[in-house]
Amino acid sequence: MRRGDSAVTDCCADSSGCGDARPAVDAARRAVLHRRVQWLVAGTITYNVVEAIVAVSAGTIASSSALVAFGLDSVAEVLSAVAVAWQFASADPERRERTALRVIAVSFFLLAAYVTADSVRSLFGGGEAEHSTAGIVLAAVSLVVMPVLSGAQRRAGRELGSASAVADSKQTLLCTYLSGVLLAGLLVNALFGWYWADPVAALVIAAVAVREGLEAWRGEHCC
Repeated sequence: MRRGDSAVTDCCADSSGCGDARPAVDAARRAVLHRRVQWLVAGTITYNVVEAIVAVSAGTIASSSALVAFGLDSVAEVLSAVAVAWQFASADPERRERTALRVIAVSFFLLAAYVTADSVRSLFGGGEAEHSTAGIVLAAVSLVVMPVLSGAQRRAGRELGSASAVADSKQTLLCTYLSGVLLAGLLVNALFGWYWADPVAALVIAAVAVREGLEAWRGEHCC
């Protein structure tokens, strides 16, 4: 394996990269963890497809940049999960790790670019966001569902020493944080009529997405 392809996985096998040496995982346990990651990825894809449809639809109706951004983040999460599913469909997932990380990073960058442009447009005369009950309910549900999926996949990814599985779990965890940001923005707009809270919340989503994209690109998710 080339050094460029193994740099990420090496960091999780070497105590200098992770801060502590990881115990070896035998073949039987590795097979169990591979299947677990695949099931968790499938669940993440299913939930995020529904989440994206609801968020983008509700955001379009309410002219909410934050809701549309949240829906597009769900699309980015689907792309991320598909990349990990593709990786673990291989008999040798480690050889596909770097490519999977690149796909995850690009999904973050595309999300950030669109959300930033749309938020700036909204802040400077693009129209005020309306109240969205559907968006508030969706954000609240995601605050419950996303941490469960993220935590399970992160544990499996760390035990495997898979940077892409951990990166995808952080993509899912990001959705939890963004759900809180979205919920706060929607509630402030609904309760106080502060329309600017919506695009500001969307810009927060974009900023976090850039950070996560850079970490994925550099392969800094293993630990």
